[in-house]
Formats: sequence, C-alpha cells, structure tokens
Amino acid sequence: MVKATINGVTVEVPEKTTILDAAKQVGIVIPTLCFLKDLNEIGACRVCVVEVEGYERLFTACNNTIADGMVIHTNSRKVREARKTNVELILSQHNTNCAVCNRNGNCSLQKVAGNLNILKLPYEKQLSTKKSDHSFPLIREYDKCIGCMRCVQVCDHVQNTHIWDVVNTGARTAVDVRDVYRIEDSNCVLCGQCITHCPVGALRERDDIDRVFDALEDPDKITVVQVAPSIRTSWGEPFGLTPEFASYKRLVAVLRAIGFDYVFDTNFSADLTIMEEGSEFLEMVKEAAEAKKEGKEGPKFPLFTSCCPGWVRYCKGHYPEFVDQLSSAKSPQQMFGAVAKSYYADLLGVDPKKIFVVSIMPCLAKKAECAYPSMVDDQGDQEVDVALTTREVVRLIKAENLSPVAFKEEEPDMPLGIGSGAGNIFGATGGVMEAALRTAYCLVTGENPDPDAFKAVRGMDGWKEVEFDLAGTPLKVAITNGLSNANKLLTALKKGEVSYDFVEVMACPGGCVGGGGQPIHDGQELAEDRGKVLYAQDAQDTLRFSHENPSIKTIYKDYLGAPLSEKAEHLLHTDHHAWKLPQEQ
Repeated sequence: MVKATINGVTVEVPEKTTILDAAKQVGIVIPTLCFLKDLNEIGACRVCVVEVEGYERLFTACNNTIADGMVIHTNSRKVREARKTNVELILSQHNTNCAVCNRNGNCSLQKVAGNLNILKLPYEKQLSTKKSDHSFPLIREYDKCIGCMRCVQVCDHVQNTHIWDVVNTGARTAVDVRDVYRIEDSNCVLCGQCITHCPVGALRERDDIDRVFDALEDPDKITVVQVAPSIRTSWGEPFGLTPEFASYKRLVAVLRAIGFDYVFDTNFSADLTIMEEGSEFLEMVKEAAEAKKEGKEGPKFPLFTSCCPGWVRYCKGHYPEFVDQLSSAKSPQQMFGAVAKSYYADLLGVDPKKIFVVSIMPCLAKKAECAYPSMVDDQGDQEVDVALTTREVVRLIKAENLSPVAFKEEEPDMPLGIGSGAGNIFGATGGVMEAALRTAYCLVTGENPDPDAFKAVRGMDGWKEVEFDLAGTPLKVAITNGLSNANKLLTALKKGEVSYDFVEVMACPGGCVGGGGQPIHDGQELAEDRGKVLYAQDAQDTLRFSHENPSIKTIYKDYLGAPLSEKAEHLLHTDHHAWKLPQEQ
C-alpha cells in the first residue's frame, strides 16, 4: 500500500494504482476524454492532467501511478490552463456544429469544453475534408474525429476485426480504415462497437427515420413494426426510465401513437428460429448417427447459430472455411419479414407490396442484412424494408414530441405479437443456445425439461463450454460473445484443440443487449445489467418454451406444415453464399 494526498485528502491504495483510480476512491473527479479502462490508457488527449508537487511537468492521471508521499492537485490554476489549451486545440480540428450532431447533449468533448468554460476558440479551424458514403450503415464524420484511438482499440482488441488504424505520418496523421481507402470497401462487420465507444459524433449509424416517416404518411402502405427483445431493456434509458417502467407493452403504445398500423414482437420470430434451427441441429445429429452406423462420413460439426448478422459477416470475412457450418436459418428479423409479407399478408387479404416492415434492432448489421439480395420475398422486394437502431427509435419518439411516461401499457397485435420467454432471452449471450436446448429436449423426448435446466450457458464469460445429456445423447456446446472471443474459439477449432456439436456466437460483448445500436453511456458497459432484465422477464413468463407458443403452433398448422418443410425452407432459410462482402467481390 502507498499513501498520497489528493486535493488535501489522504488516500491509501495498493501499489500501481493510477492517479485517476485513486482520486475516484475518495470521490474526486478528474475529467477524461480518450480514456477507456483497461483498453485505452494512452493519455493522448491530455485532459486528465494533474499537478504533482516537486515536478515541473504535469502528469496524465489515467496512466501514471500513485507513488508514496505524492501531493497531487487535480484542479490548480496550472492544471486548468493546460486542460483548457489542450481542449481548445482539439476543438480547432473538430467540427463544432453541435446543433446538427447526433451526439448533441451526449458528447464527452462537449461536456469537457462546457466544464472548462470555453466560450470561444483562439485557434484557426483545420478540419478534414474527407467524406464517407452516407448510404452505408456505418458513417464516419472525418471532421469530428479527435484522434483518441478508442475505435482502433475496440476494433482490434474487443472485436478482432482490425478495421480502424492510425494512417499517414506527421501533420497528416489520422485515424482511418486499414488496408482500403473507404470503410464501405472493408470487411467491417458493422457491429457498431466503435460507435458506442466513440466519445464524440465521429462515428454514427445511417439515419433511416425519414424513410419511416414517408411510409407512415403513405396511405397505400400498411406499416408493420417488430421490436427485438433487447430493445425492452434499453429504450427507456435516454428518457431516464427504468426497464420495469419502459416495458415492451409501453413501447407498443408509443409506437401506435406514432402511427404504425400493427405492432409485433420479434420474440415471435425468435421462437420460429428455434423451431427451424433446433430441428436443423437434431436432423444433423440423426444423420451423423446413421452415417456412423454405416461407416460413412456424416455432417460436419459444430453447427453455428446464424441469428447475429455481425457474426455472419465476421465468419465470411475472417473464417470463410466455416461458412458452410452456419445454420441456414434466417435471423429472427428476416424470418419476421418473410412471414409478414406472406402469411400475414394472406391473413389481411392484401398484396404483400402494400406491407412496409420496420424492425427496431440493437444493431447496425441489421441495416445491412435486410438489404442483402438474398433477403427478398417472392416479388423481389425486401422482406424487411427498414431497420432502426434503439437510438433511432428514441429520436423518432422525440421527433413526435411524445413523452413515454404519459402512456399506459398496451397489448401488441396478433398473431405475431406473442413471444415466449425463450425468445425473449435471445437478446443476451447464451440465450439462443438455452432456448434451442429447451425445445430440442422436448423434440427428442416428447416432454418439457425444467425451463432452467440449461442455465449453465448463462453468464458474461467470453467463451463458455458446457456438456449436456440430451435424453441419452451427449452434447458439447460452446457460447461466445465479442468477436475477439469468437476468434479464439475458431482458432482452437481449426487447430483441433476443441470440438463441439453446437456453437452460439454473438458479435457484441454480452450479446444484443450490448449491441452497437444501443443507447450510449460513455465509460459504462451495461450489457450485463440489461441481460439480467431479459432473464428476469423469462422467469416471470408463463410461456417459456418456443414450441408452446400458440402462434407458432398455428403458423405451422395453417401455413408452414412443419419445421424444415419445403415451404419453411423457402421462406425461413437462406444461402450465406448468396451475397458477398466487398473483399469477396
């Protein structure tokens, strides 16, 4: 332990504790901008500088450790003047047109500048003139980048996608895409983690709100909206509402007030995904057993889940040898769109072209997924017309001047508004696997297991592996979240160090609840807390198995026939080779 004095307060901390962490322990706030705990502790922005008695130079608090006997001042005149100069220099290379920035009111640079009482800039502006394609799901505003390196570190170490890097030298040094000239030409997986970890508005999702308004105001369009499970954990955060108050049913009421004709639950199509993906897996197990008896080579394991389009993009771009082992089942978003423009159009007795499907998702990769040439209906139209992030739906609500606290809960529309607890936990890491195992057990034995029998797959560990006995059939499954963890797992598979039957991969840390389209709280990782909300809702649900969803039973009875039927294969399955990443092309 070492002792020091910070602003006259004595602090005793373990050796190697940073000045920043030591100050926090005694309630002293030191501002930061580029800092991300355990990830970006490079002191690049110089906003966290402090004065240490006996030294002429200032110390960056984020990456300098406490020494015994230090006397530290975190807000002396010298510190304030240095911080102010540093921030003014940053602002001289930053587009400060805050009123038209998507991070206005939620920008770390804006907050730091305000706290330093910066009211004018003494330096000439020098802004980047490079532009990105605003039709791409991920947009980089080059004139807002402050060179903090957060996106580089997240992309390299959390997601292992290596898209962002430091390019050029000297005065031209900047953060930009690696290996190619434009982000649109890269193998970006569109997880959006660079957006949620950017302290300013240099990275954002393409805004599709105007397209939704156009559809809502078109008298010839029937607007249908689906809400992903992870949205109910987070949409209320920007309004200061708890997840318990900002429920799915309250969002249903708000979306109806905005003008959507029908409001449905993606949990329904998550249940549909379980029926198809679970049946696909059991069919593989059966084929493998028969092949073994006959001394033949059976299907190749493991089967990988295909619900996460960010993971699918990563697999295609980084490990193409595993693409054929991805489940052919479409994601819940796309299954919903396919059903809405076929089964539901028939129920309404309308031309599918009249139906405009909007999905509310925690993810940028969903924007790309719904535009793939393989994700179209029989008339060649997109199954899902627009995918909005959680942040976009919050802006949509604000654009309509609606206050969620004024709304009472309302029931979703039927029959696509019923979802099980199993579908609900799709939004958390391990949720897809657990939902699949619940139904697979029933399909094999004819009986339901205890709903919590497979809870060993839960948790925030980056790579989990569990063995189960599925009615006499031993199964070894793995669950991974965050693409750097997926990289470790896939590398081990390639080397033959591990073997599994079924693997769930979610691109974002913690799963969809930590998605790149979720509300941004700088410096906070809320995936674990959001995931607990989904599991609590599942525990309270009277319907906890996908195969017991009455709407699922009805659609198979009246329309699809059975899982993996010819019609189900046509509507609910896809070919992952039917579209190409830029570098595949």
